[in-house]
Amino acid sequence: MASPSTTSASSGQLRTPRHVPVAETTRGGLVECVHYGSAVATSPDGTPSLVIGDPEAPVYPRSSLKPLQAVAMVRAGLSLPADLLALSASSHSGAAEHQDGAARILARYGLDESALENTPDLPYGAAERERWLSSGHPPTRLAQNCSGKHAAMAATCVVNGWPVAGYLDPAHPLQRLVEDTLTELVGEEPFAVSTDGCGTPLFAYSLTAMARAYGRLAAAAADTPEGAVAAAMRAHPGMVAGDRRDVTVLMRAVPGLLAKDGAEAVQVVGLPDGRGVAVKIADGGDRARMPVTVRVLRELGFGARSLDGLATSPVLGGGRPVGLVRAAEA
Repeated sequence: MASPSTTSASSGQLRTPRHVPVAETTRGGLVECVHYGSAVATSPDGTPSLVIGDPEAPVYPRSSLKPLQAVAMVRAGLSLPADLLALSASSHSGAAEHQDGAARILARYGLDESALENTPDLPYGAAERERWLSSGHPPTRLAQNCSGKHAAMAATCVVNGWPVAGYLDPAHPLQRLVEDTLTELVGEEPFAVSTDGCGTPLFAYSLTAMARAYGRLAAAAADTPEGAVAAAMRAHPGMVAGDRRDVTVLMRAVPGLLAKDGAEAVQVVGLPDGRGVAVKIADGGDRARMPVTVRVLRELGFGARSLDGLATSPVLGGGRPVGLVRAAEA
């Protein structure tokens, strides 16, 4: 259950977040679109050191919860090689190594694809999806981007002697364990509860809480479940997303950094010194997510040129660049 220091948020009234302009899209020298959002950076002690907008407002972190869910499963006895543990925390592109990896997790515990309860889907990565469709493949549970997490959840049930069928039920022992672990790691009770796109129970937390949790994850000792998940993600960033995905590029660009995105334009980052960053783009427009994240990292002192390619993205006209998506001026 939650520790005594956990902040109770569930009793608070939900409100519309007070987001501010954080990014803009230009075309031909004109600002065509303005993206609102919020962001926060936390110090190693978990207190905010940089605040943009309204990071105390609740958001659904979506798939950025996956590394924290993986911690819960390792605590419950799940044992995987590093590449497969990274996959359990992933929103993968659906490449062969991702789908094969999810199948390997299941096979290690005597299971197969029929044990999965996520929604069938096409591969998430654009190139991977095109190849999949051109080969005539339909949507499948293994191809869906959350299959690594779901395979790990089914495997954790086997480890503990829990029923595999129904493992997504909020009352299932696995999901009760996950909820308690999330509450402990983020340091606050959920503001709201719903269901994620893949069928997993979903909890709303503040951006500050998510940044704090990722700082804790990134700074964890190697011999802890948190440290094991962090080490796996660092060693195998391509399993966390995919070779051309911005999350993978970011982790490769900054040694020791952990990064995980979530649907509706959420990005969370953990730094090895215990600092954390969390970003939410209000309209769910994913194109502004990484430029804003890079802006925050720049303000924290990360000036590496390796981040330049993530700081903006091109806007095309007639197939050629005519503008860009960039973070708004501070």
